[in-house]
Amino acid sequence: MRLVQLSRHSIAFPSPEAALREPNGLLALGGDLSPARLLMAYQRGIFPWFSSGDPILWWSPDPRAVLDPAHFHLSRSMKRFHKSSPYRVTINHDFGGVIQGCAEDREEGTWITPDVLLAYHRLHELGHAHSIEVWEGDDLVGGMYGVSQGALFCGESMFSRSINASKTALLIFCADFLRQGGRLIDCQVLNEHTASLGAVEISRREYLQQLDLLRQQKLSPLFWVPRTLFTPGG
Repeated sequence: MRLVQLSRHSIAFPSPEAALREPNGLLALGGDLSPARLLMAYQRGIFPWFSSGDPILWWSPDPRAVLDPAHFHLSRSMKRFHKSSPYRVTINHDFGGVIQGCAEDREEGTWITPDVLLAYHRLHELGHAHSIEVWEGDDLVGGMYGVSQGALFCGESMFSRSINASKTALLIFCADFLRQGGRLIDCQVLNEHTASLGAVEISRREYLQQLDLLRQQKLSPLFWVPRTLFTPGG
């Protein structure tokens, strides 16, 4: 297998099965971050991830990390915290603030470059990328964003400026997503944090099968309308 160089004149991708084993899931490089190419990528189980100054790299790892929203793991400490949570949670109120928060204050650096910010803003304006915001008073203290594929949500990144803020975003999102017909959240690659919240690994083949099925299923047309999901004491 070899790494494929994408053309700027075609949004076609090679089969995810052609991805390299080492590094895990690297499939192609190049192309661009146009809405059409990004949507084609997500429909095929592929996502971009690269460092500033590098070419665009496209990935489809095997295994794949996913979270069943019905199996979100609520720890005892998080359960106690949430009972008296000071946070208000909204959806699609401040996509720009969330993706900017995800890009900042990361010791390991960030792949969310200005070009990436612009690309996902465009997806948001087209109704494909969405954000969940966590507020303490009028301050944005955490959140997450990703790309919708029917009853599957492709999580991209989350951030937290206050204790348990990003966990609160995922907790509230999982509950509402499940109620409205959501069935699976893509976490891309398993790490200690996502595993502690209930994410597990499945094979790439199983993920692609789930993606093909779930992206054909529709949520309520009002699900992504900007609204409040949770208020303190609610």
